Amino acid sequence: MGSGVGWGVGATAILVVASAAYFAYDFGMLRFNNPSLSRYPIQGIDVSHHQGDIDWKTVAAQPNVRFAIMKATEGGDHRDSRFAENWQRAGDAGVVRGAYHFFTFCRPGKDQAQNVLATVPKMPGTLPIAVDLEFVGNCDKVPTLEEMATEVNAFFTELKATFPEKPIFYVTQEFFDQYLKGNEARFPEHYLWLRSVFKEPTQEGCGRWSIWQFADNGTVNGIQGAVDLNALCPSETGFAHLFPAVASN
Repeated sequence: MGSGVGWGVGATAILVVASAAYFAYDFGMLRFNNPSLSRYPIQGIDVSHHQGDIDWKTVAAQPNVRFAIMKATEGGDHRDSRFAENWQRAGDAGVVRGAYHFFTFCRPGKDQAQNVLATVPKMPGTLPIAVDLEFVGNCDKVPTLEEMATEVNAFFTELKATFPEKPIFYVTQEFFDQYLKGNEARFPEHYLWLRSVFKEPTQEGCGRWSIWQFADNGTVNGIQGAVDLNALCPSETGFAHLFPAVASN
């Protein structure tokens, strides 16, 4: 049995190392995942007004930015202040674009869909609409499974006439475990965009996930500060028409 002093010193050392690791990760000096382009040839970013003024021509020249998913809307009335500019300039630079909506649990899904319809242009050659489903933001409500399924279905029912494609669900592991796991049939059929910054998710032939957000502290030329980094599952075929150069290899 060791002494209390020895354990205290050891625990303090572990805490210091853990704190240093967290600091290094938070400031982009440490990344738990760094998938290579040889294994994940189609990589991209997701952005919002937090990235400020983006030099899209410089961004588009980076080999790890084949696509960009940008925040368009949140809740029933908020529109990202940079969306229209990012959408236009990313398209002009030749980056495959997608738009995402940050879903709030404090507004009806139908109202939120109307916000998307009023904001996001319907254009060919773009990714399907993505919806960000996670427990952050200014809404403290934690819906039941029934409530969540009802509002998410109402959201996509309202969008379907304009955006009929299978949507993308961005989820954290926490949200997936609480609502989607084992209950997929209660929600619209979707592609899964999974956040996993600490480990590489099992691919399962892209049967479970299509896009992997592997870092939220990435650096990309043309963007000041940190940016989220993503990779398309190598065997994902749903988006192949958007990336013909890679898909044909």
